[in-house]
Amino acid sequence: MEQQQHMFTNRMIRNLLIPVVLEQLLNSIMGTADTMMVSNVGSAAISAVSLVDSINVLVIQAFSALAAGGAIVCAQYIGQRNKEKANESARQVLFIITAISVAVSLFCLVFQKPLLRLIFGSVEEKVMRTSEIYFFYTALSFPFIAAYDSAASIFRAQDNTRGPMTISMISNVMNIAGNAIMIWAFHMGVAGAALSTLISRIFCAVVVLIQLRKEREGQEIVVRDYFKIRPNWSMIKRILGIGIPSGVENSMFQLGKLAIQSTVSTLGTAAIAAQAMTNILENLNGIAAIGVGVGLMTIVGQCLGAGRKDEAVYYIKKLCVIAEIVVLTSCLIVFALTKPVTILGGMEKESADMCFHMVMWITIMKPLVWTMAFVPGYGLRAAGDVKFSMITSCCTMWACRFCLCVFLIRVMGFGPMGVWIGMFADWTVRSIIFTWRFHSRKWLQHKVI
Repeated sequence: MEQQQHMFTNRMIRNLLIPVVLEQLLNSIMGTADTMMVSNVGSAAISAVSLVDSINVLVIQAFSALAAGGAIVCAQYIGQRNKEKANESARQVLFIITAISVAVSLFCLVFQKPLLRLIFGSVEEKVMRTSEIYFFYTALSFPFIAAYDSAASIFRAQDNTRGPMTISMISNVMNIAGNAIMIWAFHMGVAGAALSTLISRIFCAVVVLIQLRKEREGQEIVVRDYFKIRPNWSMIKRILGIGIPSGVENSMFQLGKLAIQSTVSTLGTAAIAAQAMTNILENLNGIAAIGVGVGLMTIVGQCLGAGRKDEAVYYIKKLCVIAEIVVLTSCLIVFALTKPVTILGGMEKESADMCFHMVMWITIMKPLVWTMAFVPGYGLRAAGDVKFSMITSCCTMWACRFCLCVFLIRVMGFGPMGVWIGMFADWTVRSIIFTWRFHSRKWLQHKVI
């Protein structure tokens, strides 16, 4: 009887979370498949892919954050039962994020070479040439991944997480099959992997935009006539008011990674390859819990749109418990797979040993502090408390992830392990601050719509 008093039953939560968690895993696999399959081409190839992916993730995370801002606005209007405003906010999400992504793509294509040299500096010439090839194709894909993120976030806002998951699943099969054909059959190397990713992202964008046009049961938002969408600046301001701080936060994280990557790149190709693989594995053991956070935004957004603040508090607590179980399980699975993955990836022994050592420490530390450092933040953002999250994240990231990391590597000679000591410090400080913020309930004083 008590369960029926809540907006979301356990079954509804399960139906919402499982697809979005699987989608996050599948999206992560796309990048992982590129790196794993390219690693067989040689250390220069895997280094190039990892370096360029640092930029790609920066850009894609910014698009994702903007899309999430739009999803929060949509979810609150849905919670309000305001179908007209929900549809209008969806149209504006698609318009503004696609427009921004086209501009970013053009900028990256025009300034490709100077941008790579500015960020990566003096890497080996072979690595730089390979990076340029990979960056060209991935920059072309930015508008498509932005369009997909926007449309997928609109589906999630109305509790439809199965559709984006299915599209991601098909896309990943396409990407892996394309990698195999282009790398091993046509011997295209990094260019083949990048082209395969581009094609799969075009597929994602086209299919999800077609699905958004269809009227069906349970789909409150229907968007047609994409080329007739005109800017509604008041709605765009509302969306960007949530999306930009979240985008800045995500981008700062990635900029920090780039800065760290520049430091790691001075340690040699073996360290770069070890750090690249460790990044992939750490991403894999956290991505499912991030999926829980993404689902939490929809739940909290709808609760607050309906004016049920206590429900929002209840669901943040509940999903933090779920996320902690997911993190612990994911860490143990990834740790068990680390050695087989480094062998299958054809890594050199020195790189593989470094990678295993770093993943071991991640497996110990992550379940202790990671969940409270990140998952409550998704709920706080859904309430409109985005500036606090942005400021906190940026400060801890630059103090711990960057300054401490650089000090440990360049001054203390810790090697790539210095990166993860800084990361653990960041997680710990963030978890303390976000736990305090959640319990203070100051985040409930904000207003989105």
